[in-house]
Amino acid sequence: MKKRYKLGVIGCGFMANAILKGVVLSDFMSARKIIVSDPDESKLDDVNSELGVEVTTDNRKVAEECEFLLFAVKPQSFDEVAKGISDIRVEKVISIMAGLKRGYIKNALGVGLIKVARCMPNLPCSIGSGAMGVDMSDFNKNPDDTQFITMLFSCLGRVLSLSEDKLDAVTGISGSGPAYVFMFIDSLIDAGVKNGLTADEAMTLAVQTVIGSAEMVQNSEKSTSELIMSVCSKGGTTIEAVKTLEENNFRGIVGEAVDACVKRSQELSK
Repeated sequence: MKKRYKLGVIGCGFMANAILKGVVLSDFMSARKIIVSDPDESKLDDVNSELGVEVTTDNRKVAEECEFLLFAVKPQSFDEVAKGISDIRVEKVISIMAGLKRGYIKNALGVGLIKVARCMPNLPCSIGSGAMGVDMSDFNKNPDDTQFITMLFSCLGRVLSLSEDKLDAVTGISGSGPAYVFMFIDSLIDAGVKNGLTADEAMTLAVQTVIGSAEMVQNSEKSTSELIMSVCSKGGTTIEAVKTLEENNFRGIVGEAVDACVKRSQELSK
């Protein structure tokens, strides 16, 4: 039976809003083809007035009437949500819940042959500049479905198709990575102020330096190591800074931070 809505979303938090804005404002999907549920009616009123999507507080209505069901709830809330719709035949599921594996989601929903795609989005998705790892292996035999999922998240940024066993690493790099970059920028600003710049001056220089450097990595044929050396001249200023970073185990600290994040992601999936 043909479903009334192409996409149903359970949960209307920050990331769900980013996804909805991305797909509607990019004209990838008509708002009339989307329905969203959440217990907070104020959130529903906001998304309805801004985007025109259908809204409800009834998760069962969403599950029954959509082709793709996207879970955008907190992982610790999923069991309760799943219990409320476990008797409904849901066939196509998309999850942005950290740590919950496909098998766990299928078992919780419990009815029929369920296909699950998992995505790990990040904060810059909210401005259309995100980086996402997506496991769509359950849908590999249906190119129309994989294209839909890919295009859905492409509205938010760069999509990388990966196997589920790599999603913990995705969490450590891109999922949590914006926090590391924000800390680096904040540290540059502090150092600039310490050395005589105003906070605004230091922020302007630090932010544009990070943006420009990232664009060079993306567009240059040189490796990151070659780019580092292209800034360092013998006896110059940059090489002294790089030596200090290396002596203080900058790479090791970053690696340890990612390892800790990946470990926690793995713990949440057990």
